[in-house]
Amino acid sequence: MQEMTIGQLAAAAQVNVETVRYYHRRGLLPAPERPMGGIRRYPPTALTRLRFIKRSQSLGFSLDDVQALLSLDDGRACSAARAIGEHKLADVQQRIQTLRSLEGALQGLVRRCARSKGKKVTCPLIEALM
Repeated sequence: MQEMTIGQLAAAAQVNVETVRYYHRRGLLPAPERPMGGIRRYPPTALTRLRFIKRSQSLGFSLDDVQALLSLDDGRACSAARAIGEHKLADVQQRIQTLRSLEGALQGLVRRCARSKGKKVTCPLIEALM
């Protein structure tokens, strides 16, 4: 793969050009040198890095987490990267537990609504939310 302009890089990574610029400002993506009177050209590794950032975000990692993971990408800090992953896993597991509890509560309210259908009573779902 050859070097790309910022527009080509953004299109290849399926992000907006402003996203690339934002990642520059955050220090997540190094900006290549601008030749005298020329346009910056990004190496193929920039696309790999952008895809890493987007995949990490899709898994729920914050940009701070991504930055920490990128700083550990030297092959020697796997335990630190694992710790970040374990923290994210615990967070996801907690959210799943909360969602399961919410699911159970909503199932009960929906069942109560179904039983009161046609009766002149306050809707149990609305009543519970009041």
